Amino acid sequence: MNFQVTVLKILVSYPAGFAVMADLKRDMAILATSGREWAERTKRLAARVPDLDIFSQGLIERMNGGWRITDKGRAVLDVMEARHPAPETATIPHHATSPQPLPVVALPGRRDRLQRRQAAREKARAKVS
Repeated sequence: MNFQVTVLKILVSYPAGFAVMADLKRDMAILATSGREWAERTKRLAARVPDLDIFSQGLIERMNGGWRITDKGRAVLDVMEARHPAPETATIPHHATSPQPLPVVALPGRRDRLQRRQAAREKARAKVS
C-alpha cells in the first residue's frame, strides 16, 4: 500500500478535505487490511507520479490536529486518476489552479465502504461523548 496516495484518497473523501488524525489512522487501518486490491491500486496510482511527496510538495497541510488536502493535492490526485491514456509517469504541476470538483463515480463496493466508514466514525464519536 502506498501511504501517500492513501492519505490523499482518504482526505479527498472528507468534507472540505480535512480529517483529524484519529479518523485518518482509523481509515488507514481499514484500507491497509482491506486486501491486495487496494495495495495494488495505490501502487499503480503512485507509479504515475514517482516523485510524490505530499508534505514537501504542499499537497496536504497540517492544521488543528489533522491534515487537509490542498488544491494542489487535488490536482495531483486528478492527474494520477486520469482515465484517458496518459504517459506512464506524470510530473506534479508547479502551479495548480483550483480544479473543479471531481464527479463521484460509484465503484462496486465503494458505497458499502463509505457507509461502513461513516458508521465507524459515528460509533467513535459516540464513545468520546
